[in-house]
Amino acid sequence: MDFHPTEEQAAAAGLAARIFRDLATHERLAAAGTGSDAELWKALTTAGLTAAVEDIGLLGLVLLLEEQGRTTAQVPYAATCVYGILPVAAHGSAEQRARLLPALGSGEAVATGAFPARGRITASPDGRLTGTAPVVPWLRDATHVLVPDAERDLWLVRTDAPGVGTPEVETTAPWSAGRLTLAGAQAERLGDATAHDEVLATARTAFAGLQAGVCAGSLARAVEYTSTREQFGRPLSTNQGVMLRAADAHMDTEAIRVTAYEAAWRIDEGLPAREHALTAAWWASEAGKRVVHTGQHLHGGMGADLDHPVHRHFLWGRQLDEYLGCGSELLAELGALLSDHAAPEGDDA
Repeated sequence: MDFHPTEEQAAAAGLAARIFRDLATHERLAAAGTGSDAELWKALTTAGLTAAVEDIGLLGLVLLLEEQGRTTAQVPYAATCVYGILPVAAHGSAEQRARLLPALGSGEAVATGAFPARGRITASPDGRLTGTAPVVPWLRDATHVLVPDAERDLWLVRTDAPGVGTPEVETTAPWSAGRLTLAGAQAERLGDATAHDEVLATARTAFAGLQAGVCAGSLARAVEYTSTREQFGRPLSTNQGVMLRAADAHMDTEAIRVTAYEAAWRIDEGLPAREHALTAAWWASEAGKRVVHTGQHLHGGMGADLDHPVHRHFLWGRQLDEYLGCGSELLAELGALLSDHAAPEGDDA
């Protein structure tokens, strides 16, 4: 694969970096709590960075999500793209694309997904959904939810439709999360039987890219802190133990980034990528957890301050770890997938 972004991808990432840096400040993030930043979301959509995902592809989206992760900017960008724009563009009918894509691209509509549903939601023959998804990111902001049913068919549900409950649960997740409750809610089918696995691989890759940015931001804060904070007359960064922890965190962050890039590139090229998306998700879960813990530890006592900016990276890293699935769960799924591919035809062993 070619790790160099295209001119369009690089320009979009540079613009996103400026917007996130200017608007996702510590003061604004502290004021937002677990909610989203409406002004920042408007700036992104007005700049065309949401609609641009159709043109820059998943690899371009991963580059933009890295920039979001560096600042932990609280906007439903990843969710709207991977559960709205990309699946509708790839699997929607001509009527669905014409109706939904303009609204999603302009920010008038916000999408999210009830992934992983784990068979908790069932669909009736006439397209009515019943069941519960315990935690759905950005549900409190969403106008549409992409819902997989027990048969792994995909359905789009409007959050204002009859039968859709109010997202009552409040979580520590910094992304307006809520519980999705469906009681005979009318939904529209999206795509065919292949859509579920493709959307899941895309989502895993995108959220791994977001985790790469979260880790990079955490490490940057730790480097800055340990380079200026002195102990016994010298910077903390000169201590060998500090340098080793920071070096390990850097290598973990690069592993998350490169596996996310590879998975995104393969998906954009139409190549098989389920194993690669799982690998990226595993690195994002396991290594991401290590990196944000390191970022907090290297801040010493300051890392225990819930109001310190590094704590936000810690919280995002742990929430993304939980959302992607614990490392052992992802590794078991990856092992089963590789075993299925390796087994000779007709071999029941």
